[in-house]
Amino acid sequence: MRVLFVCSAGMSSTIAVNALKEEAKKNGIEIEVLAVGTQEFVDEVKNGWDVAMVAPQIRHRYSYLEEAAKEANVPCALIQPQAYSPLGGSRLLAQAKTLFEQRR
Repeated sequence: MRVLFVCSAGMSSTIAVNALKEEAKKNGIEIEVLAVGTQEFVDEVKNGWDVAMVAPQIRHRYSYLEEAAKEANVPCALIQPQAYSPLGGSRLLAQAKTLFEQRR
């Protein structure tokens, strides 16, 4: 599964990205995760990602980002605030899997 994270500058997601990768590894799920900033998202989402996940701190830009994801046929969702932490890996993985199933 290929997961594209978007946050303000593409850096604050590192903790959440690592939590997601660790949880996927524990569950035997092959995953690729990339965090990008809002400026990069519109171009990057077109590169074959399975799902897009938007950081809670940029929820005010969600409509714009969701539209770009829809144009690329990539399911997109706002990350639940409780999942956006070092301990949120299981919630992030569950949310990513749900989005992935929407793609089918």
